[in-house]
Amino acid sequence: MDDHAARLNWFRYASPKTFDALAPRLIRGFALAALVLAPCGLYIGLVAAPADAVQGEVYRIMFIHVPAAWMSMLVYVVMAGYAALGLIFNARLPAMMALALAPTGALFTFIALFTGSLWGRPTWGAWWVWDARLTSELILLFLYLGFIALHAAIDDVQRADRACAVLVLAGVVNIPVIYFSVQWWYTLHQGASFSFGSGVSMAPSMAYGIVVMTLALWCYAIAIVLARVRVIIRTRAAAVPAPPQHSGGLAR
Repeated sequence: MDDHAARLNWFRYASPKTFDALAPRLIRGFALAALVLAPCGLYIGLVAAPADAVQGEVYRIMFIHVPAAWMSMLVYVVMAGYAALGLIFNARLPAMMALALAPTGALFTFIALFTGSLWGRPTWGAWWVWDARLTSELILLFLYLGFIALHAAIDDVQRADRACAVLVLAGVVNIPVIYFSVQWWYTLHQGASFSFGSGVSMAPSMAYGIVVMTLALWCYAIAIVLARVRVIIRTRAAAVPAPPQHSGGLAR
């Protein structure tokens, strides 16, 4: 009986009102973690890690590019999960979470594309090539921007949530395309910069720098998305018309 009650208790946090009360503590914790981890990751990547044997100092863009690229895909997968929950259960909070995630995912995708361009110029001799991974990552940016634009274009909030959920779920097929593109097609883009069993030799400090920066971006994403969700909750609550006030006396 107690286990059943404990399981049901989790559904309390599906209520925007309950979630809104919990969010400030989570925001402070994750924001503080991001503020601590980001300088540590940048120090490891830009100062402590040795220069690359082939690319020299220019490879240090990797410590921003790789975590941002990972987060661009992860955020979209999480968005798709919330979109599915919103459609299945017709719930408000998952739809709000998906809406709050979109700008952060778009930001990470833009950073990944921009830093990749900076890295590609000295490595490939070009700012941009229509490489399979770059092109699919660009499509990901368009999916994020399309989600934001579609939601803004539909006045009815529930209709907008449903339409955007369908868009996100249709676009999730692009995520494995991004991840496996270097294996499925001939591409200038290098393979995985950091993966277990990849056979890539990497100094421990390089690996630590990527991991710490990824954790920093993860904590930042959680903090900023939760803060954005609170704004969305308040905005939607303010848009709901107040119930009419009935006087106790008879109309005359």
